[in-house]
Amino acid sequence: MKEIILAYQGEMSLKGLNRATFESVLLKTMRRRLKSLGNFKIYKAQSTMYAEPAGDEDIDAAEERIGKIFGIAAISRAAVCPKDFAVIADTAKEYLCGALRAAKTFKVSAKRSDKTFPMDSMEIARELGGVLLSAYPHLKVDVHHPDVNVTVEIRDFAAYVHGGKKPGAGGLPVSTSGKAALMLSGGIDSPVAAYMMAKRGLSLACVHFASPPYTSERAKQKVVDLAKLVAKYTGPIKLNVVNFTDIQLYIYDQCPHDELTIIMRRYMMRIAEAIAKESDCLALITGESIGQVASQTLQSLGVTNAVCELPVMRPLIAFDKQDIVDISLKIDTYETSVLPYEDCCTIFVAKHPVTKPNLKRIEMSET
Repeated sequence: MKEIILAYQGEMSLKGLNRATFESVLLKTMRRRLKSLGNFKIYKAQSTMYAEPAGDEDIDAAEERIGKIFGIAAISRAAVCPKDFAVIADTAKEYLCGALRAAKTFKVSAKRSDKTFPMDSMEIARELGGVLLSAYPHLKVDVHHPDVNVTVEIRDFAAYVHGGKKPGAGGLPVSTSGKAALMLSGGIDSPVAAYMMAKRGLSLACVHFASPPYTSERAKQKVVDLAKLVAKYTGPIKLNVVNFTDIQLYIYDQCPHDELTIIMRRYMMRIAEAIAKESDCLALITGESIGQVASQTLQSLGVTNAVCELPVMRPLIAFDKQDIVDISLKIDTYETSVLPYEDCCTIFVAKHPVTKPNLKRIEMSET
């Protein structure tokens, strides 16, 4: 029995004249993500992307990878058969045998895109429901909350039978909204910020600040590992590691200690912006959330923004910490983020950092 993956568009279907551009990027992304798994034919028809294995390629791995591609709202793993009702019925009984035997309730959904098919959607659902009730007499029909949603799609090329759609990653294809530079620390927040902005179609470059020997090679490797985990969703990421030790020590020696955090942050933003411009990025991204630490009050954020020409995007700005942790668990970055290695933002922390900095005073401290 031939098996295929159907990937359904979501938000992209609302696009106008540039929709074809979004679809082209999505197809290229699917081909790139599946290339190492073998020979998959990737194509589009009727607002749906198809991933068709040529032989015995690992379709489980393909399904997992496609589920992490932004721009895909839902996916279905389906059996392919000719557009003949008797064959469709036999395919449904065989392909969904395991799921139907384990279930107590089911329903049948049908979608007939090919209007030349002699049965309409209601007829397909009714007749196939009767066949499945005869084959699996323990089942009951539940149209509201079924254990299995047996789905038949009659499309141009063939009929497709599956057990319903699974949620995809959603959003827009990476790179369709431009490019931005993410300030990637070793914490929980910034990888989540990367995930969220990539979901809105941004491709990413990353900037990480290290302070050897105060920060270790293990701390840097932790950030490399986080970038690799995020790249499963975003695609390839260039990680720029900046040695921040000399600047940090000079600030520590020359500036008031209650202003250390905000002044260090301003220098980080200056450097990150310079790298961003060299990398053709149109914005900066941080993992800041209002009130989480002293450098994330409204006053501190305003003073930090004052050194930047590029817009600064903060996708987590209104999130509680638990909201951020929940996403980090979902995208598998949490366990790496909580490894106990110091980063440069935590090694020179003032006991009583200023929470309402004055821009003119900060600028005077920097001169």
